[in-house]
Amino acid sequence: MIDFDEEGYVNAVDHSPEQVRFTEEEALANLRAVLELCAAGELRCSDKTGRPLAATVRTVGAHLVRGDFYAEEPIAAFAWPLLLQAGGLASLDGTRLRLTPKGRAALGNPSVEVIRVLWRRWLTHAVIDESSRVEHIKGQQARNVLTSAKTRRQVVAAALATCPPDKWVDVDFLFASMRRGNLSPTIARTETALWKLYLVDPEYGSLGYDGHHDWELLEGRYTPAVLFEYAGTPGLIDLDYVDPRGAREDYVDNWGGDDLDALSRYDGLVAVRLTALGAYALGLADTYQPAEPKTARTRPLKVLPNLDIVAMGDIGVADRLVLSAHAEQTADRVWTVSAAGLLVALDNGRDLGEFVDFVAERTEHDLPDGLRVLVADVERRSSQLTDLGHLRVIECADPALAALITRDRALRGLCRPIGDRHLAVRPDQELKFRKALLQLGHVIPSGGRGARL
Repeated sequence: MIDFDEEGYVNAVDHSPEQVRFTEEEALANLRAVLELCAAGELRCSDKTGRPLAATVRTVGAHLVRGDFYAEEPIAAFAWPLLLQAGGLASLDGTRLRLTPKGRAALGNPSVEVIRVLWRRWLTHAVIDESSRVEHIKGQQARNVLTSAKTRRQVVAAALATCPPDKWVDVDFLFASMRRGNLSPTIARTETALWKLYLVDPEYGSLGYDGHHDWELLEGRYTPAVLFEYAGTPGLIDLDYVDPRGAREDYVDNWGGDDLDALSRYDGLVAVRLTALGAYALGLADTYQPAEPKTARTRPLKVLPNLDIVAMGDIGVADRLVLSAHAEQTADRVWTVSAAGLLVALDNGRDLGEFVDFVAERTEHDLPDGLRVLVADVERRSSQLTDLGHLRVIECADPALAALITRDRALRGLCRPIGDRHLAVRPDQELKFRKALLQLGHVIPSGGRGARL
């Protein structure tokens, strides 16, 4: 177990407040915003790597509560789509990221519980190896070079779990403590593998040379990538950081290193502080105990009798996305609820009961009866149609043959008449239908989407 002393706790408190991000509250809001963006079909990722496309990174960044950690270097905006995938909340349909049933349920679940699952799933189901985000270290894709990323990130998680909650820990102190405590996320498989890693030139810049693969250069770059991007983004740790350019100089003696402003985008991480959310996600606390709110919670929405929803004050990005998913925005702070809008929301997999609860929680008054009546009417209409899935349609030569089949004891439970000459057969029943049809003395010719008897 890592043994911290007072020196390790206080080194971080001298930095400018402008460089400190208290991530817990904003992460809870950002999770909802990213889920809503995914529900709206706004997120796309590579169908080969799962990494978010550049346009998606920009979209997510524009919707984060306080923006990304750096204006020109995406971290949180890159991480959120990957976290959704790792957590099983979203999956790729081509390049478009779509919510899974688990993800749709997450829209109505407490964000704290969702983030706890996301972190734990990331440790074992991450979409990428975080080391790949340190792009200036080349050769990582070569065969048998890197150790298991799953093992590495679990080591970093174990190290993070030794940090005392609500105390700043200097990252260099953390590095030293990890090495003393046998919690090192070893990067290279072997000494030979080190020779395949390099900065600029694979021969002259190889990290295999003595003194050119120190712990800080490899493990010390991987650890901040996990902490900054995948623990900081979901609010497990508060972050104290500076501009990465020139923040560390431990790589400049490597061939080509003096031409780099920074070895990684995470070089500016100075200190971390485990949040209450982090303690809960890491299993250090049985329950989540949020900090006391500094101001009383406001209820910023008002629903007018004409079913206009008016934002009386500032509302978060996630709330705006929820309103826009169910109603038409007719002014900067006004959304109009209509049957057409609610039908579109239902068609997109939304739960109208959750929408009513969402609005009710954010208003000081009782909801107009007209809203509840409209929602009930739309839900009633939606229940009148049932999706039975895909069916194979069989055309019979005449109504008599169709009647013969649908009345046969072995076949009547395997098909359904459509009109007087067509039969519908479920794909999972097709094999049984064909076998029973043979016993009746008929066969469906192979080939074609449907067949004629």
